[in-house]
Amino acid sequence: MTGAPAVPAPPYRRTYAQVAEDLGTDSERGLASGEAAARLEREGPNTLPAARRRGPLARFLLQFHSPLIYVLLVSAAVTALLGDRVDAAVIMGVVVANALVGFAQEARAERALVALAAMTRTVTTVVRDGRPRRLPSDALVRGDLVTLEAGDKVPADLRLVRASELQVDESALTGESAPVAKDPGSALGDAVLADRRNMAYSGTFATYGQGAGIVTATGAATEIGLVHRLVDQATAVRTPLTRKIARFSRVVTVAILALAAVTFAVGVLRGQGVAEMVTAAVALAVGAIPEGLPALVTITLAFGVARMVRRNAIVRRLPAVETLGGTTVICTDKTGTLTRNEMTVTGVAAGGRLYEVTGTGYAPRGEVLLDGSPVGAAGHPALHACLLAGLACNDARVTEGEHGWTLVGDPTEGALAVSAAKAGAARDGVPERLDTIPFSSERQYMATLHAGGAVYVKGSVERILEMCDAQMGAGGRPEPLDRRAVAELAAAYGEQALRVLALARADAGPEADRLDAPPERPVFLGLQAMHDPPREEAARAVRACRTAGIQVKMITGDHAATARAIGDRIGLRGDVMTGAELAACPAADLPEAVERTAVFARVTPEQKLRLVRALQSRAHVIAMTGDGVNDAPALKQADIGVAMGRGGTEVAKEAADMILTDDDFASIEAAVEEGRGVFDNLVKFIVWALPANIGLGLVLMAAILGGGELPILPVQVLWLNMTAVLVLGLPFAVEPHDDDIMRRPPRDPSLPLLTGPLAARIMLVSSVLLAGAFGLFHWEQAHGASLAEARTVVVNVFAVTLLTYMFNCLSLDRPLLWHGVRRNPWIAAGVLALLVVQGVYTYVPGMNEVFGSAPLDGAAWARAVTVAVLSYVLVEVVKRVSLQVRGGAGEAVPGGAGKPAD
Repeated sequence: MTGAPAVPAPPYRRTYAQVAEDLGTDSERGLASGEAAARLEREGPNTLPAARRRGPLARFLLQFHSPLIYVLLVSAAVTALLGDRVDAAVIMGVVVANALVGFAQEARAERALVALAAMTRTVTTVVRDGRPRRLPSDALVRGDLVTLEAGDKVPADLRLVRASELQVDESALTGESAPVAKDPGSALGDAVLADRRNMAYSGTFATYGQGAGIVTATGAATEIGLVHRLVDQATAVRTPLTRKIARFSRVVTVAILALAAVTFAVGVLRGQGVAEMVTAAVALAVGAIPEGLPALVTITLAFGVARMVRRNAIVRRLPAVETLGGTTVICTDKTGTLTRNEMTVTGVAAGGRLYEVTGTGYAPRGEVLLDGSPVGAAGHPALHACLLAGLACNDARVTEGEHGWTLVGDPTEGALAVSAAKAGAARDGVPERLDTIPFSSERQYMATLHAGGAVYVKGSVERILEMCDAQMGAGGRPEPLDRRAVAELAAAYGEQALRVLALARADAGPEADRLDAPPERPVFLGLQAMHDPPREEAARAVRACRTAGIQVKMITGDHAATARAIGDRIGLRGDVMTGAELAACPAADLPEAVERTAVFARVTPEQKLRLVRALQSRAHVIAMTGDGVNDAPALKQADIGVAMGRGGTEVAKEAADMILTDDDFASIEAAVEEGRGVFDNLVKFIVWALPANIGLGLVLMAAILGGGELPILPVQVLWLNMTAVLVLGLPFAVEPHDDDIMRRPPRDPSLPLLTGPLAARIMLVSSVLLAGAFGLFHWEQAHGASLAEARTVVVNVFAVTLLTYMFNCLSLDRPLLWHGVRRNPWIAAGVLALLVVQGVYTYVPGMNEVFGSAPLDGAAWARAVTVAVLSYVLVEVVKRVSLQVRGGAGEAVPGGAGKPAD
């Protein structure tokens, strides 16, 4: 085959058989692997064109688009006009350096986003060589046969060939909010996109049922690709915290400019020279503005996201990083999150007999035992019928490959297929399937119609018992159904933490070819009980969450007894509530009932949304896990929606804020820990950085109002901001978490970024800097030092005080001196770098000429260090007193320790 000919007419105007012929494919077996590879080579990957991005020059110039930079540019211009070209050059150098740092950081962030997009790319089920396989969506080509289930994202434009109650949400393309029922049917005439019922388009979502279709267009040739070419989808994401920081910076900028203007006016009115007052106002503006704050916030968030990726949590929306630290309740699924999602049938109840099934995993190695002796399905009609029903009403496939036995499909269905194989029931003994009613949480059953009229049904015990009047006896004949005995047996299995499915069979008659309604009066065949072992790490993670003051609530569709047993094993304590009890609970009583409940059983996805709202009404910050299409509303409603990367549907992933690559509850706990760490590091940095800006402003105001010489020049202020703040501030972005970070209660979301005690601490250090720097400036001059030497002392007072204060801020409520250096090597690197650059600033002649500095003797250094040590001691005393005052109250300081949660 040399290639796929072009489709002569739109695929929706042709039958699927004609489309298959035109594209050289088979509507049952799909393409051959070799042909698919050749087409991929010719046609390219199934991806949309990359969004147009700004060029390097535009991105660099945009680094100057900031109120803070505007102030610096104006300051440079004013300084140049006054004839001080060295100062103007230094200011411009700082502006350009800041732009280069921002440009590099933005480029790094873009590369990280590309990497994250690659990690979250869609995987789809495609039939090639007659066998289903999971492949990345970008590997699809025209002619591929793709299967769809509820929750799948349609990976390319498809001409449907099969549909069983398939509904597709096409709102992304058509704006229609209601899902559209699909029908492969016959060819259509001229029809607008919204009326093409025989098509499924790339980027839409299957919300219900099942189906399959032939790929007719990929990449830019799809309908969404046409839209993509018209709309540049690149948008800048700003988080609540970064918006708060940016707003804070704008307010500070306005306030400092106003203060600088007032200071200039006061100085001029008092008879000081205009040029001198302009220099003073520029120094005040440059010194008091925290120009490094937004950049450090972004860097800290970026490092947090990178650490989360390493711990199997991909953050899709940056606000999740901030919100995770305040999470108070985690609502989690059971299957696959708290358990391994590796189902193994361990017991079968059929014909009044209890059978044991040996073996684990998906390898069909094991036996079916009755009273300890191996038996085969052939000699036990009821057992054979029960196992055959599990095999027939089943879309999973278990195959043996190079790496052992693997499952394609649902783990529960995989367990049913393996149990049948262990007893000798083969798939070739199942008649051809003609139609399917797919499982849904509303129906709680799945039914399949087969050639000859046999209808097999599997589902929840309660639902199947409602449908049946008779059961199959040991000899294969119908007999009266003892519902109570079956329910008691299911409960007994549940108490052993086993998941139980009921199976039944009906006869629709040999002429039947469709299933339009539930089967009438099926015969109950038996139960299959399967074990899904809890994850070992889940119990540890639950304990860690409880210690951190975070409630964990398990939500499952399993029987209450099964849910309770699993909850007990992983350490969930509290009441158990069923979906029926939840539905009957009055709205006014629901929040309290949900608060005291730890396990929710037989809960529908719709009820998850009600649970989230009830908890949020009590001011909780909720993280909710979900994997199904119907989980999307609850994921969106939750403060943090968490989707499963392996077993989750594409709809759930699109609705979520975070995706777990390993579907493990322990990764949620790790992400919460990382979220707390990110917030702590941001608070630590802000508490550390602000005293320098406030202190510089206070020193300059005092000098101007006092009518004396400026203790520090604008270029010296910039030196401090670009050296001390940079080399000592960056280590906060990579600061490891405090040891007790998961032993203190969650952060109160209503608290401001800086609490009263922290604001008071900032003002304390600012006052020490004012007294020390201003006092030493005059002391040095009074004892014979030159103006340049006195100003150099002021610069070094700020530098070494910021150094010692950095150790204060490694923990905001307890001493952390040498341990801080040991756990974060960047601290030592920052200290060494600061000493080197301050030595260069003080003693290198060229630096003395550019910055107006001068060499200092040991006594001057000793006086500067004395101020720094005094600041360190004062802050440590305040921390110790605050800790004693709080006593056992458990009031946590952001970034420090609080009393462990009960």
